[in-house]
Amino acid sequence: MKYILSLAILMYASLAFAAEDITGLWTTIDDETNEPKSVVQIYKYQGKVYGRVVKLFKNQDKTAVGIKGNPKIAGLDILWNLQDEGERFEDGKILDPAKGKIYSSEAWIEDGKLIVRGKIGPFGRNQTWIKNEDEGLKTENPVPQIPEKE
Repeated sequence: MKYILSLAILMYASLAFAAEDITGLWTTIDDETNEPKSVVQIYKYQGKVYGRVVKLFKNQDKTAVGIKGNPKIAGLDILWNLQDEGERFEDGKILDPAKGKIYSSEAWIEDGKLIVRGKIGPFGRNQTWIKNEDEGLKTENPVPQIPEKE
């Protein structure tokens, strides 16, 4: 009986330290205009977290600058290799497709919104993404396609 009680306490304690689930659809907001920019599907693959642009609100044919193959932004993975580190997902990468730059990244939920931070060393900036409920945009069982610089 002690063993079962100890095991239950351990399992509950491990859940208390897991980061809040960030998978699903999120609407990104343009930093300059404050308008919706895209919808990103956050998904898990082999224990890590990835994010793929599934919709652009403007200019659907826009391509990623400086990325091999000149891919369209819609359909491109822009977030990859985030790992659950307790209260946050950390040690990932994020692509700014408009500039062709890749930064270190982390993400966490705050007040029901997803905070995504791109950074170089201790310096960086946060973006706030809003939950999106349009299930018709989801890709079933996506496999990561990490973009490469030219």
